[in-house]
Amino acid sequence: MPQAKADRSAAAKKAAATRERNQKKAQSQSAGTKAAATRQGKAAGQAAGQARRAAGNVVSATKKVAGAAGEGAKQAGKSASTRSRASDGSRKK
Repeated sequence: MPQAKADRSAAAKKAAATRERNQKKAQSQSAGTKAAATRQGKAAGQAAGQARRAAGNVVSATKKVAGAAGEGAKQAGKSASTRSRASDGSRKK
């Protein structure tokens, strides 16, 4: 009888240790999953920020190109106007 009680006690201790290990393992796994989700979320946020900045740079560059093209057209018009006045003046003399 005392042997059976010792066996039961040992089995209970072993089962308790197994339950504790399993619980710690589950907690670690859950924490790892949460950490991975956090990392992925931050990476997604950074990628979105980079995309926004890139889009902003493209818009800014497009505005600069459009502005430069507009300025070029304006200067070409001024040049043509000045040239035509210069040629008209030479014909009048």
